Amino acid sequence: MRIAGFISSALLALVVGVSSAAPATAADADAPAVGARTAYVIDSAGTVHFDKRETARVPVASLVKVMTAYVVLREAELGDTVKVTAADVRHAVRNGATTASLKAGERLTVRDLLYGLMLPSGADAANALARTYGPGKAGFVRKMNATARSLGLADTRYTNADGLPAPSNGGYSTAVDQAKLAQRALADPTFRTVVGRQVHTVPKTAVHRSHTWRNSNKLLTSADGVLGVKTGYTRAAGFCLLFAGERGGRQVVGVLLNDQNERRFSTAERLLNYVGDQITLG
Repeated sequence: MRIAGFISSALLALVVGVSSAAPATAADADAPAVGARTAYVIDSAGTVHFDKRETARVPVASLVKVMTAYVVLREAELGDTVKVTAADVRHAVRNGATTASLKAGERLTVRDLLYGLMLPSGADAANALARTYGPGKAGFVRKMNATARSLGLADTRYTNADGLPAPSNGGYSTAVDQAKLAQRALADPTFRTVVGRQVHTVPKTAVHRSHTWRNSNKLLTSADGVLGVKTGYTRAAGFCLLFAGERGGRQVVGVLLNDQNERRFSTAERLLNYVGDQITLG
């Protein structure tokens, strides 16, 4: 009886496995062509619509700043004021990084610095926030890694708050882990507002200059229903894109790592439309 029961259970598991909908892969006939080295697309119902080397550990460039923002939103008050130092400015310039054009001595709110971090991908803003809320950059990186562990991102390790090449290419992550992180971050209304903004202007005050920051995520203007999230590039990581949109009443999150510059946006749009069709067809 025990043997018969075992066989029955095994057959049942086999039938369930065969009848369950399989996730889309790079080989699926209807899926868009994806040239990125790794890719992953999942919706809020937990359906995986596309995967390609999705668990490979690779550098993710400025996608690191998603975790930076996530940690800051838990450590700081949006109205807190952070003073920009000469070291913050030098950090970005010395590394040839994108900046929010901050100047030493300026005082900006955490809310505004989050826009400077996420829209133009300012390494100066990242340095100022990490230095303040570590406290100290090393302390902040420890918080990033502790947060990754708490979120179950087992294949993610950070070495800085901006994804720059030093040290160790900013660490590593996977397409799966980045999608998980984005899903958690997008649940925060402030994060969602920031990454979905095309342009953010900070008027001049007595303590800082005026700033106008434009989002580097071209998907926001090329496709409907896009929520954000973040672009990135280093030589080691290639062009990266973490994106999210709404299709068929679901939130869709996708990741493209080590792709070409313009192609990542057109590919992301095709993937969003593909997922929309899949959801509609049931």
